[in-house]
Amino acid sequence: MSVPAPFVDSRQVRRNFARAAASGYDAVAVLQREVGSRMLERLDYVKIEPERVLDLGCGTGASLGALSERYAKSQVLGTDVSEAMLQAGRKENSRLRWLLPFLRASRKSSALVAADTLALPFTSGSVGLIWSNLMLHWLDDPVPAFREMHRVLNVGGLLMFSTFGPDTLKELRASFSDGYVHTQRFADMHDYGDMLLACGFADPVMDVDVLTMTYSRIDDLFRDLRQSGAGCAMQARRHGLMGRSAWHAVRAEYEKFIREGRLPATFEIVYGHAWKAQTRKTADGSTIVRFDPKQRLR
Repeated sequence: MSVPAPFVDSRQVRRNFARAAASGYDAVAVLQREVGSRMLERLDYVKIEPERVLDLGCGTGASLGALSERYAKSQVLGTDVSEAMLQAGRKENSRLRWLLPFLRASRKSSALVAADTLALPFTSGSVGLIWSNLMLHWLDDPVPAFREMHRVLNVGGLLMFSTFGPDTLKELRASFSDGYVHTQRFADMHDYGDMLLACGFADPVMDVDVLTMTYSRIDDLFRDLRQSGAGCAMQARRHGLMGRSAWHAVRAEYEKFIREGRLPATFEIVYGHAWKAQTRKTADGSTIVRFDPKQRLR
């Protein structure tokens, strides 16, 4: 039986983020920080005291400081598939500690680990909170990743994530007519809810937000996408250069979306969280899931 070809080029994902790490990712990761901030606000409504917190797809570790402050008694870890991004995060953390010596005493350091989301180097039931900000759309299929997250979470543990939804970069997709794919494949909010249930999570809650970035030129949008590692990494992307006339046609199409002198770029943000509930078996082998989310709400 042949294995289906992947949609996402995982090697290109690594190359994209290696370039981003070398070109100053944190300086352009405005959207990533904003979404992370909104995720932190959602944690205000959840009562949980995890012994270990895992930032899955942590990049340079931008969220680790806030997670460490919120869960001061917890061990906070960050994992990412890109060693280059982790190394950039280590360098920045080291630089800040030398520039601001009081951080040595006041800020707890977090371990950064290079790891594949599909094979996490943690024992089953060893994590109380998994946090993942804008990572899932880089995976060929989120389901195996959700299963792995479910494995490492302890009973009563929480998964909280964000990812991009199908309206993301809709203006960009509409401006191309060359038959190639120019953005990642973005799943619908309801699809993520179904995936979570299929992987054994309880009481998934999903919601959507829409953020619009604006640019004076389309070149600025492409620069931000490149420097943040967000260039298309699909197998069906264009692998060669685009001709000048074709590029002018793309510009002309995108400029049809101009509003008040600015070019919009839509980002649909899907937020989700779900719990790992205790499972029990009946005499006939059926699974019973017991969980009371009211115990976790403030």
